[in-house]
Amino acid sequence: MATPQSQPVNTVGLYEKRRKVYARGVRGLFNNWRWIMVWLTQALFYGLCWLDWGDRQAVLFHLVERKFYIFGMVFWPQDAIYLAVLLVISAYLLFLVTAIGGRLFCGYACPQTVYTEIFMWIERKVEGDRPARMKLDAQPLSARKFRLKVVKHLLWAAVALWTGFTFVGYFTPIRELVVSVGAFSLGGWEIFWIFFYSGFLYLMAGFMREQMCKYLCPYARFQSVMFDPDTLIIGYDPERGEPRGPRRKNADPAVRQGDCIDCGLCVQVCPTGIDIRKGLQLECIACAACIDACDEVMDKVKLPRGLIRYSTENALARHYSGRDIVAHLLRPRTLIYATILLLLVGATLWSLATRLPLKVDVIRDRATLYREADDERIENVFQLHVMNTDEQPRRYAVAVAGIDGIKIVGETTLEVPAASSRNFVVVASVKDGAAPKGSSKIIFDVRALENDRIVVQEKSTFYMP
Repeated sequence: MATPQSQPVNTVGLYEKRRKVYARGVRGLFNNWRWIMVWLTQALFYGLCWLDWGDRQAVLFHLVERKFYIFGMVFWPQDAIYLAVLLVISAYLLFLVTAIGGRLFCGYACPQTVYTEIFMWIERKVEGDRPARMKLDAQPLSARKFRLKVVKHLLWAAVALWTGFTFVGYFTPIRELVVSVGAFSLGGWEIFWIFFYSGFLYLMAGFMREQMCKYLCPYARFQSVMFDPDTLIIGYDPERGEPRGPRRKNADPAVRQGDCIDCGLCVQVCPTGIDIRKGLQLECIACAACIDACDEVMDKVKLPRGLIRYSTENALARHYSGRDIVAHLLRPRTLIYATILLLLVGATLWSLATRLPLKVDVIRDRATLYREADDERIENVFQLHVMNTDEQPRRYAVAVAGIDGIKIVGETTLEVPAASSRNFVVVASVKDGAAPKGSSKIIFDVRALENDRIVVQEKSTFYMP
């Protein structure tokens, strides 16, 4: 019996093999704006934790005390609603910015972009620009190559460690953290999070770079939902640029030639390694480095700038003017986003402005429903959890109402230190027979003695035999 001849097997890869991106340095307007954002965001991040507010850190998310200090405000676990609202506002702000300007956040403010820019700057300073780095990587290991690589990675590690240390400084007071480092007495969690955050930053900004944007970040995947033909994008003008090719002095003037000289600089400066001339791609992070590179080339060949520019799909296809582009940015989609965002921000600001610096929880003593006093009065025992969220100590007067003749037995003034909480045992007493048998609704009234506007009323129940 004849056996069939073995057939060649074709192997199809499911994932593209990574090609290292050697991004060339670039100068220009958008590169300047990108570095302005780097300086602003990092000055804010590295500096805010060192700012004092009174006798404490201005911004501190103190997990041990379960309090968030943000300048003059103190937030407790009961204020988690503000965190939810902040996330909703951030989402709508992202929707609005994306619908109008595309991936501006990715190109200028995303931490991945910002720290990749910092790490690439270090890399260029140590190893040189794109051609020098490519040549260095192609060389066999030598003393010079080893020295340059070690210096680069040490600088990367220093930036990563300082960033991780600063990050933890928002959860453990930064000055206490410095003292702990000097005394070699850091806690286990501080050590873990410093090195965990530093390690991830070192990995993401030093090695993964564009892979984070292309494969791990979900934003690139669902950006198409928020884009439409009137969204600003980085666009190449094919009508003006094609057919592309080098410009020769002896070229036939009858043969039409596009403005693109096919120098490839727009590809070389791209941090994700794409060719913007192929149209909008999910890998594009809208950093506009290709615009700066192309404009510089256009200046050299004495052609108008804007072959690659911020524009929209409709503007490129229909030749909109700048005024037409702006007019189409104000469309129902963006107006709805803006309206919802303004309402959310306004409601949140109003809530924060009218927020009382006092919270009260009333908990019944579950061990005993009621007890009979010597003077034939019925007593119920309650525990009041009083939280003073203000930055100064407060004295509060507590009263009770809801049943005729009900009163507080004992001390009716409560003292709570600044930004603290205290538990108080409060006994409510009423004459036997003043209320029907079973439970009756009562109201505890807690108000600040120094400010009558700070008052909280909490409901509870009083049990009669």
